[in-house]
Amino acid sequence: QVQLVESGGDSVQAGGSLRLSCVASGYTYSSDCLAWFRQTPGKEREGEAIVYKCGWITYYADSVKGRFTLSPDNAKNVIIMDMTSLKPEDTATYFCAAGNPRPGERRLARNYDYWGQGTQVTVSP
Repeated sequence: QVQLVESGGDSVQAGGSLRLSCVASGYTYSSDCLAWFRQTPGKEREGEAIVYKCGWITYYADSVKGRFTLSPDNAKNVIIMDMTSLKPEDTATYFCAAGNPRPGERRLARNYDYWGQGTQVTVSP
């Protein structure tokens, strides 16, 4: 059984930075991708990843491109996301997920099998 543990969530002011980490244990090579999703207050978890890494392939959603960066020096079972220039609209619970989605479907939450409990990020104006 794969378990994912997120950490790093906190409360910051707009323009601030945070680093979110996720470690997968019980990790098998059947899960090739690690991704971050988020759920904003009062809404369902977003159906598309904001970032993911699958081997050497990385992806950033337009909403975070240029502000969020995946640390490149991670083991396969770790995903670390550096968040800069945070905005109030980034306030959300951030979830780490692991899975083996097919190319072209790696952004979609439904293709990820394992999920962490989430870590809260709050950005105040």
